[in-house]
Amino acid sequence: MKIIKQILFSLLSLFLLYFSFTTLRQIVAFGPEQLGFKSSLFLGFIINLCVTGIFAFPGFVFPTNKALPENYYIIKNPSMLIHWYKALGVKYFQKLLIIFFWGKKDNRKKFFDGTKSGLKQFIYQSKQSEFGHFGALVLLLFINLLFLILGYNLLVLFTFLINIIGNFYPVILQRYHRIRIQRILAKP
Repeated sequence: MKIIKQILFSLLSLFLLYFSFTTLRQIVAFGPEQLGFKSSLFLGFIINLCVTGIFAFPGFVFPTNKALPENYYIIKNPSMLIHWYKALGVKYFQKLLIIFFWGKKDNRKKFFDGTKSGLKQFIYQSKQSEFGHFGALVLLLFINLLFLILGYNLLVLFTFLINIIGNFYPVILQRYHRIRIQRILAKP
């Protein structure tokens, strides 16, 4: 069953890669004057969703966090991260996640089962999630640069804002979780 899930999720990721590429090609072919407010908002959302999926689906079945060196996951300046967590209002983003998704007990148990040994699984899951969002964040920034060069100003705005909320905030949140977990694990 695990192998089938790995194949299916890999194929889904490849499909999203193909769909994203063909969508970007079509957007470029249309020209910026063809995109109004609604279509720019819709395309910004779709592009973010597909690119995030490219990185997310493999993370459900493979240890994708190992694509980045372990040094990346070490938080070198926790006080600065906590400052940005508070300044950007990531705690409100976290509350929305709890209301709409993580409020269900079964969903929460996937990340953390409530035991001290479950904290190591939580760290692993936070790294997996962070990698998926970080990869999407970076790729979407490059896509945004392309849109900016080509003059798709509204599309740049919407793609960027959705990327910040959908990928940057989760990266900050996962790093914040690991700061808190490390404090717990450091206690005797």
